Amino acid sequence: MEEKRVTLSASEWRVMECLWTGPKTLMELVRLLKDSTGWAKSTVTTMVRRMEEKGLVIHEEAGRAKLFRPALGREDAAAAETDSLLERAFQGSVGLLVSSLADRGGLSKADIDELYEILDRAEWEAK
Repeated sequence: MEEKRVTLSASEWRVMECLWTGPKTLMELVRLLKDSTGWAKSTVTTMVRRMEEKGLVIHEEAGRAKLFRPALGREDAAAAETDSLLERAFQGSVGLLVSSLADRGGLSKADIDELYEILDRAEWEAK
């Protein structure tokens, strides 16, 4: 069976970034997110509840508080985001994506060297 890919909203990414560093209570999330977003406790509570309903976040009881953890790994989220971007903006073509970056001057020498290494590895693995 094929695994369903989930695309995170920008707000969900912010919450997940906090959780990928380790489990957090709701109040820890509120403190972390208030600094970077200005969100009130009610906003964080609503976000976390909705994310739990979507299966992105799970919790366990930790005394009087709930301890929230990501149910989705960073790599899986990044892969889903990459697939979504490729399909939406580049008709699924990695070549068009790289060409767009190159044409805009968005690739440094280090980026180009890294791409060669990635392509060499991919070519070796494809054999």
